[in-house]
This record gives sequence, C-alpha cells and structure tokens, in this order.
Amino acid sequence: MEDAVILRAAAEVMGQVGPSGLTLAAVARRVGLVPGTLVQRFGSKRGLILALADQSVRDVEALPDRVRDEQGSALGALATLFTRWMAPMITPETFAHHLAFLCADLTDPDLHERALAVHRAQRRAVGTLLEEAVSAGELAATTDVEELTATVLAVTSGTGLTWALDRRGTLDRRVRHGLDTVLAPHLATPRRPEPPHHLETT
Repeated sequence: MEDAVILRAAAEVMGQVGPSGLTLAAVARRVGLVPGTLVQRFGSKRGLILALADQSVRDVEALPDRVRDEQGSALGALATLFTRWMAPMITPETFAHHLAFLCADLTDPDLHERALAVHRAQRRAVGTLLEEAVSAGELAATTDVEELTATVLAVTSGTGLTWALDRRGTLDRRVRHGLDTVLAPHLATPRRPEPPHHLETT
C-alpha cells in the first residue's frame, strides 16, 4: 500500500477524532493494516503526523494546476480551489479538529515550518489566479493583486471560524459568498453577489 493512501486515511481519521484520537492503531484499522506496519513506515505517531504535514504541502502545491485545467476562467478556478481546500471540513466538528491540529502546528517548530509552507503555497496559488484574472480581463486592470490576495485569505479563513461558531448553512457556500463579496468591487464587469442563502438555518 502506498504511503499516500495511508496519509489520506490519516487525514480522515484526524478530522473525525482530533489530535487525542489520532493513533497509529486507528489509522491502521482504517486502511486494513497492523500498527506495526505503520511503525515500520513512519516510526511513530509523530513521524506519521510529520509525513502527513509534508503531504499537505505537496497537495496544496499541486492542486492549483489541476483546478486550472478543469475551469474555463481564473476566477472559476479560484472558487473551486477554495471548495477543494475546505472539503475535508464538512462539519463544525471536523473543522474544530483540524483547527486543533493547527494550534499544535503553531507551537511545534517542525510542524510550524510545514504549516507555513502550506500557507505560502496557498498565498502563491491565490495570487497567481488573481493575476491571471486581471490579465484575462475578469478583474479590473487597477486591481492591487497583492492586497487582494491578503484580503481573500483573511476573509475566507475568518468565514470558516464564524461558520464553525454559528453553524448556519454549509462551509463551502459561506466561503464562496465571502469570496464573491470580496471580489465584487474589483470585477471588470460588476455584478452583485448572490443573495446570502448560506445564512439560512440548515
């Protein structure tokens, strides 16, 4: 079994049980292996977490090119990119578990290095797509791409936390609405964002 398959399973377990519940045994059960096999592959739970963090960096770096190939526009690719990034956090509970791991990333030097690499890769991806949107005439030529990139990342991250607290609607719709609202003043052809149906209680 490839390491990538095991790491995907580890990410799923992580989202379901959080830091305290993530064990080699839990991941081994998910993929149908014995814990000893994971010890041979990764050495320890920490080794597994570091490998998962490294895989996260690779995934974030590779995803923009795949999304761009699927979409007909830079802004369409940007929206899809955020949908894919948010996909593992389908419930407030899974969001909380991923957030708990992020808190660990901020205090562990090795994990922080990898979390920062993920953040920088996300920033590059968003910035590149916004630049492409300006070049393609989707966004106004006067758009400050660097500033807009920072705003997009701040708003989408904050939207996730707000959604996890008020639990209204779905995360992908909330993030998409936030993204549309931030981009609206910069569109070359202005349009009103869709009504905030995401605020309806589900």
